[in-house]
Amino acid sequence: MTQRLRFKDKVAIVTGSAQGIGRGVALQVASEGGQVIMADRSEYVEEVLKEIQSVGGDAITINADLETYAGAKAVVAKAIEHYGRVDILINNVGGAIWMKPFQEFSEEEIIKEVNRSLFPTLWCCHAVLPEMMKNQKGTIVNISSVATRGINRIPYSASKGGVNALTASLAFEHAQDGIRVNAVATGGTEAPPRKIPRNDHALTANENVWMQQVVDQTKDRSFMGRYGTIDEQVNAVLFLASDESSYITGSVIPVGGGDQG
Repeated sequence: MTQRLRFKDKVAIVTGSAQGIGRGVALQVASEGGQVIMADRSEYVEEVLKEIQSVGGDAITINADLETYAGAKAVVAKAIEHYGRVDILINNVGGAIWMKPFQEFSEEEIIKEVNRSLFPTLWCCHAVLPEMMKNQKGTIVNISSVATRGINRIPYSASKGGVNALTASLAFEHAQDGIRVNAVATGGTEAPPRKIPRNDHALTANENVWMQQVVDQTKDRSFMGRYGTIDEQVNAVLFLASDESSYITGSVIPVGGGDQG
């Protein structure tokens, strides 16, 4: 069977690529011939780089805080400096930090959730646009979530609702520039334990209850009654990032086993 090379001669920025879905995306894009810029705050991204290089893949890393515009601009500048252009941007940074009823969130926690799950996508899209407009082509895939209709993570849900709105509006505004923008709304996804936890304390008794409520709701809303796998999410992301989806833009594709979000 001939190896698929959907990303041959394509330059792709993959954010949040040290672990989880981002790692899976980076590995697969590289295995299909892409040149990958892996952006992450964690040093674990260097382990992913070694995986790619061990099988002859072409990738570089950059340590960047994508909750800041300066971090996003630095990633795009690095891609252009090293590879000469950017063809694809895949925005993976995000994830609920706390699971609890909205009234239990502090002001600071709400701000942190939005900074984590909306601004990295917003900043990276803004930073890459001039390059893609100059080239009159480009593909952006944002990672959203079916949790836009979920419990115990309202600030995260609101952030992903913002990602959905950004996706649709940006696609509308820049179709004339040959730029496609889509999103994958991920459902609950089985993943190895995080190497760097999103929060820094052991869960309290109440937090364990609230977390279980999220797990139960996620499975109840999925027609398939289960969590997905990282590969199932990666496959959808890569379809939207590839030329196979050349007539799809402005769409948010739910990958939640039937949960439409």
